[in-house]
Amino acid sequence: GASETELLGDVRHDPYGGHDKIGVPAYQRVIPGAIHEAHEGVLFVDEISHLGSLQRYILTAMQDKKFPITGRNPQSSGASVKVENVPCDFILVAACNMQDLENILSPLRSRIIGNGYEVLVDIAMPDNSHNRAKYAQFVAQEIAMDGHVPHAAIDAVEEIISEGKRRARLDGQMNALTLRLRELGGLIRAAGDIAVMEKSKYITADHVRRAKKRSEPVEEQIKQRYGSYQKGMTHDISDAQKQKSEYYLQNEHIDDSMYQ
Repeated sequence: GASETELLGDVRHDPYGGHDKIGVPAYQRVIPGAIHEAHEGVLFVDEISHLGSLQRYILTAMQDKKFPITGRNPQSSGASVKVENVPCDFILVAACNMQDLENILSPLRSRIIGNGYEVLVDIAMPDNSHNRAKYAQFVAQEIAMDGHVPHAAIDAVEEIISEGKRRARLDGQMNALTLRLRELGGLIRAAGDIAVMEKSKYITADHVRRAKKRSEPVEEQIKQRYGSYQKGMTHDISDAQKQKSEYYLQNEHIDDSMYQ
């Protein structure tokens, strides 16, 4: 997330206090924030809920379409400088996870809904030839961005498409391909790493299948190794910690059936 300075701007410190001969004039030390640089454009804020109290400044900027720039460090000579009425008329595009919605300020959400809209992004897309081609393009892009793994063979791309269908079904989406692409990108890289270790010219379907096993979440790996997540935790905690842990004493008899 952005810091207060990155978002709202700052005035740099001048160790000479703005001396007219050896100092730097105040106007040369003013640094615009992201809200000012987005003037007459788009301000994109990812994970906006993590900004906490800084959200109220975004709300003020949206309402007034201007926001002052002042020194943010009270011990800096820039703290005595303030530039009023700096324009910041922007379109806000913000993103967060569903579980973080409660951490977005209600007045800010009201402003967003009143002047725009909220969108719940799709988690899957129809399984058709056009979107399968998009999947193949995605695989190629991930490999190109990685820069260290070989290209994927056709059967590897088909295996990734099959995995995309399986993951879509887990979300209750039939005849669809998942759009949870971050996790799918991790699978591609894991398969690529296996191909590199084996000095294979291409990523194959077999590499993808083995990568699926290797890249499972650590909770699943713990369950497979120890039988349950709770049993796995008991193998990584000392007797002294067990005696001191109220949580362990309350749950040492519980297995994973409680989560079913």
